[in-house]
Amino acid sequence: MATTLRPSQMRVHLARQRWRLRLVWVGIGLGTLGLAARLVYLQGVQASWFRQRAAAQQQALIRQVSPRRMVVDSQGTVLALDQPVYELYAHPRLFKQSPAQVAQALAPILERPAPTLLQELGRAPSGIILGRGLSPGVAHRIERLQLDGLELVAGFARVYPQRQLGAELVGYVNREHRGQAGVELSQEDLLRQPQIPALLTHDGLGNYQSATLPTSWLLDDPRQLRLTLDVRLQRAAQEALRQSLQKFQAKRGAVIVLRVQDGAIRALVLEPGYDPNEFYRFPLERFKNWAVTDLYEPGSTFKPVNVAIALESKRVRPDQVFYDEGRIFVGGWPIQNFNFDQAGAGGSLTVSEILEQSSNVGMVRIMEQLPRQDYYQALRRLGLGEELTTDLPFTSPTTLKSREEFVHYPVEAATASFGQGLALTPLKLAQLYAAIGNGGWLVTPHAVAGLWHPQTQELTPLGHPPPVRVFSQSTSAALMPMLERVVERGTGKPARIPGYRLGGKTGTAQKAGAGGYRSGKITSFVALFPMPRPEYVVLAVADEPQAGNAFGSTVTAPVVKAVIERLITLDGIPPQRR
Repeated sequence: MATTLRPSQMRVHLARQRWRLRLVWVGIGLGTLGLAARLVYLQGVQASWFRQRAAAQQQALIRQVSPRRMVVDSQGTVLALDQPVYELYAHPRLFKQSPAQVAQALAPILERPAPTLLQELGRAPSGIILGRGLSPGVAHRIERLQLDGLELVAGFARVYPQRQLGAELVGYVNREHRGQAGVELSQEDLLRQPQIPALLTHDGLGNYQSATLPTSWLLDDPRQLRLTLDVRLQRAAQEALRQSLQKFQAKRGAVIVLRVQDGAIRALVLEPGYDPNEFYRFPLERFKNWAVTDLYEPGSTFKPVNVAIALESKRVRPDQVFYDEGRIFVGGWPIQNFNFDQAGAGGSLTVSEILEQSSNVGMVRIMEQLPRQDYYQALRRLGLGEELTTDLPFTSPTTLKSREEFVHYPVEAATASFGQGLALTPLKLAQLYAAIGNGGWLVTPHAVAGLWHPQTQELTPLGHPPPVRVFSQSTSAALMPMLERVVERGTGKPARIPGYRLGGKTGTAQKAGAGGYRSGKITSFVALFPMPRPEYVVLAVADEPQAGNAFGSTVTAPVVKAVIERLITLDGIPPQRR
């Protein structure tokens, strides 16, 4: 039987229900306000923080490898450039297909047998490298397979289109893309460019949306490293040197073409050389630019430098006559001319005739006119005993006896007068001849012209030390006819070119060894061309030619002649009148 509420009880019950309803609505309202406040806080105050967290989980900012600058010669011929390549890595633990299926799919693309690939895939659960240096086309074909567990890593490969030609100056990079020789090493800071940032996104499983990096390889700075080298002249010098070395079975050789006014290296050839594309196939000694690093006693090619020192001192006149006994003793040591056994005494000779006949005794008599202290100081002013400043790596300091030895032992000054007892590099000798040819200025030999902008055709040159005057203009002018007569009437006759004037000096020097001299010899010839206002020094050196008639006049003078003939063609130099 239902209970009937009295009116007073009914009013109390209804009042309680209304309060409960109000409390519910208050709770709902407060909850709604709380949710709204939380929503405002999350989407307003903390929005940026959440965006950063999401980006951190979904995106990766990486520094992709940047290409090195292109290297070109003075005519714009490409000597070194970077090309995009890829490395392929396999992670078998992520495969959704069997390793055998993956190997079968990759085999025709990588051009490798499927069983070999399958064997490699079994080496480890992850990080197996299957290919290096893959072209973009090959990488694209691998991407199209859409196989899980394959990773393509983008990078660059350094390519040298001219192969061995110019490697002496250009150098090469190792597998880490770092310069190891030539301007690739010495100009590393210029050739390496800032790394390009790339933003990659991945899905919730951590897989990147694209297996390859962006292909926007264009840089804000497209400038190229431009060299003073002329590949056309380099090729001619290389061929001439190879023929001579083969004919005389020489151990190695070098050719340098240096512009006398500014020291720009227009050609520098070493034989035997190497291919920088496959540097790992060659012995380590090939990578050394020994025209810059190795010292040798220059012999008779140093005589014109000594004559310049003597004339500059004002103690010797160009027309002065000296007596050549053919053989003398200095400090108890015998010194004689190379042909003393056949010709005997040379008699009375002018300075020019001493150079023309390459008289050792005559040079001793000339340099005896200077106090040994002054002679030593003059050699030091030319940079003997110091390291040559250049933009090529691994230069070696020239060697000169100590001041005490040179001054107190007469034989030291006597042997230095004909280029023995001191040592320098072929590039240093070329620099000294440039000073004779340009009016007395010691310039800085260099291989880098500057940064070249291919679009604007603007060249930003690199700074070099200013020239230093070491001889007067009159001293330089006095030597020009002397050097020219060496070619016209002396040991440099094989370098003569009909219709053109050049001067130079041959040299055949003993090779210094531990405690004395070795059986081998070095032959060389240095020329200034064209006379009487030279533009170039052309030097050729051959190390240990084997034939009995191997001299500077027979081994290296013809090489210099061939190089100058090519210079005439390239520069359009007309025949000269005497």
